[in-house]
Amino acid sequence: MSDESKIVRPQWAPKDAGSEFASFVAPGVANAVNVASSESVPLKPPGPEQLAEGLLSGNRALLARAITLVESNAPRHRAQADELVRLIMPHAGKSIRIGISGPPGVGKSTFIDSWGCRLIERGHKVAVLAIDPSSSIHRGSILGDKTRMENLVRHPEAFIRPSPSGGALGGVGRKTRETMFLAEAAGFDVILVETVGVGQSETTVRSMTDLFLLLQLAGSGDDLQGIKKGIMEIADLIAVTKADGDNRQRAGLARAILHGAVLGLQPYTQGWKPPVVTCSSVSGDGLDTIWNEILLFREHCLATGIFEARRHAQIQDWVWSMAHETLVDAFSRSPQVAQAWLVAKVGIEQGELSAPAALKEVLQAFRFPTT
Repeated sequence: MSDESKIVRPQWAPKDAGSEFASFVAPGVANAVNVASSESVPLKPPGPEQLAEGLLSGNRALLARAITLVESNAPRHRAQADELVRLIMPHAGKSIRIGISGPPGVGKSTFIDSWGCRLIERGHKVAVLAIDPSSSIHRGSILGDKTRMENLVRHPEAFIRPSPSGGALGGVGRKTRETMFLAEAAGFDVILVETVGVGQSETTVRSMTDLFLLLQLAGSGDDLQGIKKGIMEIADLIAVTKADGDNRQRAGLARAILHGAVLGLQPYTQGWKPPVVTCSSVSGDGLDTIWNEILLFREHCLATGIFEARRHAQIQDWVWSMAHETLVDAFSRSPQVAQAWLVAKVGIEQGELSAPAALKEVLQAFRFPTT
């Protein structure tokens, strides 16, 4: 038997995947004994009903498999993922969703590790959705945020899921919204979304969370961010990290500068001026203050109707996000578009077509599938 005949593709691999798809399943050993019992390892992947039942019972293993299903790009998984989300939606929405962002080096993962443990001590169940940037060249991600949460990752009341951004903009992954719903259905009442953390463009997380927590670092040159129209103006709470040891005084100065900057910005949440606090992931100073400010924020939003209105807006944004994803996916898979693009590409190379003209040719070839 040739080596090629022994190559096995994983279940989620595209049917026509070529050599550029570098995922394979190693062939088994002939006449080997399977020591795993059928009770511990299902013979076939669980369906949407089984996954939903597992989520509602708090099964963390099935939660991980459910997230893998909704994150899958395979067309054959789409209907199952949609059915799973439909089944668990009535049981979602009972958490507070917090987006956490900040510049590189601010200590987001370390902060979440310490703060998450503190929240669990208060009786909460914490789910962390850590978004890792995907390479623009090979599309891979390191997914290493979990390694920096060594205390939280061992806690039974915590669930940490690193996910690739998958080319999605705004600091979040393609399926972050669906993942939040799955975690809520599994009983987690605090959802923390750790964004990629690359600067001013991470604003998509604002549209899918109840509160946006911005972490800042003293003495890093980021004090000027306080007077820029960008990520600062969508923050509901700002925390200056690493306020311990010799850096405590610099953190206090940064807090004063940022507080002055916030006063000059239009608040994103009506009637709420974003507090600016200092904290330390090492000593734990300020961690309880952050949670107390979040509770005050939630009370304000519930009393004014902002919380309910924001949840409705999150669903509406989700619909448009799915519409965009569905159209782009259908467009990229269309054989008519592929053929029209080959012709248009030749015209561009020969100088016969401009970019707008080439776009018109390709769009005219597109027909949205009706089935």
